Amino acid sequence: MRKEVVISGVTVSLDATGDDIVRDIGFELGRGEVMGVVGESGSGKSTLALALLGFARNGATITGGRVIIDGVDLLTLPEKVLRRTRGAKVAYVPQDPATALNPSLSLATQLTEGLRLPKREALSRVRGLLDTVRLPSDDAFLGRRPRQLSGGQQQRAAIAMAVAAGPRLIVLDEPTTGLDVSTQARVLELVRDLCRDNDMAAIYVSHDLAVVADVADQVTVMYGGEVVESGGTRDVLTRATHPYTRALLAAVPSASRRHHLVPIPGRAPSPGESRPGCVFAPRCGHAAAECTSTRPHLEPAPSGTLVRCLRTHEAVRAPRNPPRAAGPRAVSDHAVFSAAGLNAGYGGRQVLFDASFSLARGECLAVVGESGSGKTTMSRCLVGLHEEQRGTLTFEGRPIPPTAGERTKETRREVQYVFQNPYGSLNPRRSVENSLAVPLRHYFGATKREAGQRVREALERVEIPARFAGHSPAELSGGQRQRVAIARALVCEPKLLICDEVTSALDVSVQASVVELLRSLLSDGLSVIFVTHDLAVVRSITDQVVVLSQGRVVESGTTESVLTEPAHPYTRSLMAATLEVPLMT
Repeated sequence: MRKEVVISGVTVSLDATGDDIVRDIGFELGRGEVMGVVGESGSGKSTLALALLGFARNGATITGGRVIIDGVDLLTLPEKVLRRTRGAKVAYVPQDPATALNPSLSLATQLTEGLRLPKREALSRVRGLLDTVRLPSDDAFLGRRPRQLSGGQQQRAAIAMAVAAGPRLIVLDEPTTGLDVSTQARVLELVRDLCRDNDMAAIYVSHDLAVVADVADQVTVMYGGEVVESGGTRDVLTRATHPYTRALLAAVPSASRRHHLVPIPGRAPSPGESRPGCVFAPRCGHAAAECTSTRPHLEPAPSGTLVRCLRTHEAVRAPRNPPRAAGPRAVSDHAVFSAAGLNAGYGGRQVLFDASFSLARGECLAVVGESGSGKTTMSRCLVGLHEEQRGTLTFEGRPIPPTAGERTKETRREVQYVFQNPYGSLNPRRSVENSLAVPLRHYFGATKREAGQRVREALERVEIPARFAGHSPAELSGGQRQRVAIARALVCEPKLLICDEVTSALDVSVQASVVELLRSLLSDGLSVIFVTHDLAVVRSITDQVVVLSQGRVVESGTTESVLTEPAHPYTRSLMAATLEVPLMT
């Protein structure tokens, strides 16, 4: 059967040095098939995704390969023809739907402007698309601006806009990152239905192996700009042969069992960083001398996958240590923080109702729920960043004021907050060292020399090399920025750390590093409130769980009891929507 999409030899290089960011990528897809592309940040996933549209970012050029979609090679088309061909042959859905939707235009305008149809026919097609993506199709909804939609609605609207012209291939770049499990499940079901019903192929880029296991027919694993393993989804995820694929799987948390996560040692190569031999050799536990000098080819393995490795037999024969169980920790009876009858709202509209809980020293409490459930509002109340609140907050046995400005300097130091988005929480004009030195000078009166030493110690604690102290946030990866944000909170020597979705956009290996770091801090006596929608991470690290739905606590208890035998229908629905990676054999 003729394949709808044929990719071969795609290479993207840096203009300045000629080094390859993505090298010799190839695969084929038939109608209705979904290819999952996985790997750490910097592996080349997004560069490949854009190259499939015949596009490269500034400073890079597509220097080789073919992208044949429905018989047309996009890379041979003149620029004007290529622009007209995009949409009809291939469409793109970015990770952040806000970058795809114009905030000043109505949905009707944005969904119809790319259709070469009379207005009435275009609107009729758009209404059908909105029904397909399970959004309202009435005039009132079509008149809305993107800011009037939830994150899940924005993502579905972006998908509708992408498929409006009937492309043969849709490229989705991390489209469910940051979405809660219920919204994610709806988006994944939508992608599967669209591909099946429209005979459309899809490339699904993600760092979430559980999502890929659910949505993809095939999987391509990328590292250092190369394909290191590819094949059918079940073969790649349950019979992984390449050491990198096996290491990624060892770092994945599970919602059904609690175990220590295993981060991948070392760091991924920077885009365009070239070295002889196997690109994964510096981080591989099976590397031999030949691996540092001989570049392996992509060849069939007994697992049924294609693998780029010289030592596949050693990797597969090596005893696979089962996940090390992480049992419940012994925590103090001393309550560090408690909330009683907490209510909050915006502009007189109440969104949080009578929330109560208590947290012991060295304990981790998870706050879970869908988007809009009140998780972030509650966490901002606890740290004193939300003014419209009522209730009693108690810290170290004494009531504290509701807002940070009214709290003592000591309380502000001892209750620290790590925001979901490290881009917004770190000053882009300050170096890493300066960002961490500010609280040291403010709270402890540290001298420049003292601050420098404590900054280096804090960075090493979160596994950031001390040499990165002089870097700006723009020079760090997303995972590095998040660990710097955690380090900035830790230099304050807090007793309570509130983490708001701090792992939602991290690679599985970086996520494993952050989770294991927090686990060590808990053992040192730090108390943590962990706000998240990821129940697998909840199982990995937390002791207690509070489940929020529409601003109300619907269930609470130990992590084991809530996740193993949830009592409330809402909690059961969250567990049912949580995806798992199949176990390796």
